[in-house]
Amino acid sequence: MQIEHRFSSQTPDRDPAPPHAFESKSSTWINRPPLLTTLAVLFMGLAACQQTPPRLEAGTSAAPVSAGPTPAAPLQQPRAVNFAAAPVSSDVRFIANWVLDSGDNRQMPFVIIDKKNARVFVFDPASKLLGSSPVLLGAAKGDDSVPGIGTRPLAQVLPEEKTTPAGRFVGEPGRNTSGEDIVWVDYDAAVSMHRVRTANPKEHRLARLASPTAADNRISFGCVNMPPAFYEDVLSPQFKARYGVVYVLPDVKRVEEVFTEAYDPAKRWHAAVSARRAADASGKTRTRL
Repeated sequence: MQIEHRFSSQTPDRDPAPPHAFESKSSTWINRPPLLTTLAVLFMGLAACQQTPPRLEAGTSAAPVSAGPTPAAPLQQPRAVNFAAAPVSSDVRFIANWVLDSGDNRQMPFVIIDKKNARVFVFDPASKLLGSSPVLLGAAKGDDSVPGIGTRPLAQVLPEEKTTPAGRFVGEPGRNTSGEDIVWVDYDAAVSMHRVRTANPKEHRLARLASPTAADNRISFGCVNMPPAFYEDVLSPQFKARYGVVYVLPDVKRVEEVFTEAYDPAKRWHAAVSARRAADASGKTRTRL
C-alpha cells in the first residue's frame, strides 16, 4: 500500500490545474520572463529576506495586538445537596448548599441542627447526606449561651438558660464526666451531642423523639440528644479521631444574622449571569455560560 506524502506536489483530493490556467493571452512576459527580469526578481527577494525587524529600545514593548473582546471564563452551574426523601426546611437547604458551594466545612464532615424542627442532618466531607433524625434540644428557646454556664452545676441553671446555642462550631470527639463518648459542640458552654438520656422516666425522652411533632422536643439543659442507633451508626463514625463542623441553626434570630457569610449559590449564579450579559452588551466580554 502506498501512502501519500503530506507535501506531495499534487494533493490526492484535488486535480492539478491545467497548463493554460496561469497564462495571459495578452502578454508573453508572464509565460516566458526574460533572464534579466528573472535575476532582478530573485535579487529583490533575497534583499527582502535579509532585512532585520526594527529593534525595540530598552524598557519598551511591542504594541499588543487587539483580538477583540476578551473571552470571559465560563460560569459554572451551581450544585445543590441531594436530600432525597429527607424532610428538609428552606434554612437547612440554604446552609447545606452554601457549604457545598463554598467549601466552608474545610473537607471535614459536618452536621446541621435545625432547632425549629428539632432535626439533625449528618454529611460526609463531600456534602453527601448520610442520615437525618429527630433530636431533643434545650428546653428554652434562644440562640445564645449565658456566659460561664458551662462551669455551673446543673441545679443552678435557670429554666430560661437551658438553651442550645446557634452558630458555627468545630465539633470534636470527647467524653463526659461519666466516661461516656460524646461529640462536643461548644466545650466552654458544656454543650454536646450524645445518646438520649433516659435516667428520668418522667421526662419521656424516648416518646418525645418518636412523636410526629417537634413541639415536645424541648427538654434538655442544652445538649442535643439523639436516638442511640443514629448516634452510633451515623454521627459517631464521622467524628472518630477527627474534627467536624457543626452548624446549629437559630430558632429566634434569622439564619442570615447568625451565618453572615452564607449565600444562596443559585441566586449568586443568576446575578453573575445577568452581570455577564450586561458586560456582553457593552462589548467588554464574550460570554461562555
